[in-house]
Amino acid sequence: MEEILSDCIFCKIVKNEISCYKVYEDNLILAFLDINPLNIGHTLVIPKQHSNDILDVNDELDGQLLGVCKKVALSLKKLDFNICQGVNIYSAIGSEAGQVIFHTHFHVIPRFQGDNLGFKRNGSIELSGDEYLDLSKKISKNI
Repeated sequence: MEEILSDCIFCKIVKNEISCYKVYEDNLILAFLDINPLNIGHTLVIPKQHSNDILDVNDELDGQLLGVCKKVALSLKKLDFNICQGVNIYSAIGSEAGQVIFHTHFHVIPRFQGDNLGFKRNGSIELSGDEYLDLSKKISKNI
């Protein structure tokens, strides 16, 4: 992990070189509205210290990041605010997964009935019982 990168847009936001619409800030984490939102209230949650993705973050900080995601999601779902019916929380790891900005971040995306966003399942791969067993063993071995 590096402290701050001069060419990282999120590091520039942390250093107040680029403005943002903050919704939460503490000494380690910043949450702000996405400037290209998928839905109203779409929020990004980032660590202030630079890291490429969640796999580069220590266990303590990743728990704190998820805790802030939960706070943002609960705020979005409060009845008196009534902004959404559901929430997606996700983080892409690598360009193949859709990561565009290589600074760890979570998307907290408010969901509305009929908004046509989300991870639609257009089918699934088929595995045999043996293939599931082999795969589960390979994954477990590396945890």
